[in-house]
Amino acid sequence: MPRYLLFPGRHHLLTRFQADYLSRLAGTDGTVVWAVTSANHENTKRNPVPFHRREAAIERFSVLAGLRSVVVPVFDTAATDRFAEVTLKNVAAVTGLELTPADTVVACSTPEVAAMYARLGFPIAGVEADVEPAPARPWDVLLRLAAGDLTWRESAHPATVDVFDRYQLDDLVRAVVNDPVVGDEGGLTATRDYRTYAEAFADAAQRKWAAVRDHVRPGRIVDIGCGAGAVLELADREPALRESDLIGVEVARHLFEECVHKKAQGFFANPNVFFYRRNVLGGAVFAPRSVDTTMTFALTHEIWSYGDRMASLRRFVQAIYDHTVPGGVWINSDVCGPDGRDRPVRLRLSTSDGANPARPRTDLAELPAAEVAAYVGGLSTRARLDQFAVDYRFPFAHRPVEGRPETAELAFDAAMDFLTRKDYVDNWLSETQEQFCGLEYADWKALLTDVGFEVDAASGAYRNDWIVTNRLTPVAELSTPDGGPIEWPVTHVLSVARRPLNT
Repeated sequence: MPRYLLFPGRHHLLTRFQADYLSRLAGTDGTVVWAVTSANHENTKRNPVPFHRREAAIERFSVLAGLRSVVVPVFDTAATDRFAEVTLKNVAAVTGLELTPADTVVACSTPEVAAMYARLGFPIAGVEADVEPAPARPWDVLLRLAAGDLTWRESAHPATVDVFDRYQLDDLVRAVVNDPVVGDEGGLTATRDYRTYAEAFADAAQRKWAAVRDHVRPGRIVDIGCGAGAVLELADREPALRESDLIGVEVARHLFEECVHKKAQGFFANPNVFFYRRNVLGGAVFAPRSVDTTMTFALTHEIWSYGDRMASLRRFVQAIYDHTVPGGVWINSDVCGPDGRDRPVRLRLSTSDGANPARPRTDLAELPAAEVAAYVGGLSTRARLDQFAVDYRFPFAHRPVEGRPETAELAFDAAMDFLTRKDYVDNWLSETQEQFCGLEYADWKALLTDVGFEVDAASGAYRNDWIVTNRLTPVAELSTPDGGPIEWPVTHVLSVARRPLNT
């Protein structure tokens, strides 16, 4: 019998088979060292269960199985062929145990991981891979749970079933694994640079708060899609809101972790500041009629883009209406399509501000982000339009005007979707997954009133003249198909929607 049994893995779910196998292998004197990988990840498809719940199940599992165990959290690392060494160093740092091939067997059913330990001389026990026919692996059992197959309880160890039942983790796993929007690592897209997004949120926070502060109703105040919490930091400084609860909801793991870090570092004076990591499309986040003010900034176009367009957006608007108290308010600031967004326009673009290759590239998704940014940033505005048409996830029809290659004819909303995105080269492959101009202001008013909101007179669409002056006018010109000039349209919407008092 080995003195130690090193058992690396994510360990979201423990099985009856594992209890029998580990008990036989460790005997009465061996110690199982549970190296719980991705311990700093939760609420993602790959890691739905937080570490402290995994640890609780392991400890209960060990008691019921009669195993002596120690649990070691191993934070997620970039892919490396030195993963085994990293794990062993974590074990030594946390427990003081220097595991060696002379006293340790590694229990691992993943061939690639087992091979790393074997190269270091450790004997390997294959767990499920040792048995024919192979029993269900823990992840397969968890996927059965996510699919609503109740037979997962027959394979799962009673310790896991108990912890899952007490903390309703089965509901959490189903919501996260089946989430239609969030990716494996807890973000909206794999190509998004969240560092630059957090910086942009912080830079714009003062402007956003100034636009909405007069409409905020004290009480329970929620910022959905709060980013790194920059707007809530400003709300926290308002004397009139010192008795209010300030709640941030963020789906992206990277940004949520920054919010939690800020709270731990004392950024907020109000003790009633809370952050939730939730996808609002996965179901209700708050109880009916429980929120006084909801704020959303640059969020609704993402719900439209990554969900099922109007169907997803309508579900979101309905969810906000449902959780708003009578007399409460939803304040939404986002991009907006031009009035008459379907009509054809002509777009004349500069060809002298960059390269003009014969055809757009089709392989940008295979390149590192820095190479994508350098390539797109080096294109002329006219060439960038052709590249946008290739990378854009939505239908995008444009045609060059005969005899005028610098000019293209396309729908008004398509023209503005390109023009408002053309300069975001650092996040090009992320930005081209989103549609800014899916709705015009009339569509917004119709949707809000149809759900039951009253649209405040402070609501309206507006044009960001800085964008027009600095980004559009120098390189682009809009006209009708017969050559008539078109004024630059609205680019953003601010809606202040109230739930009527008598509802």
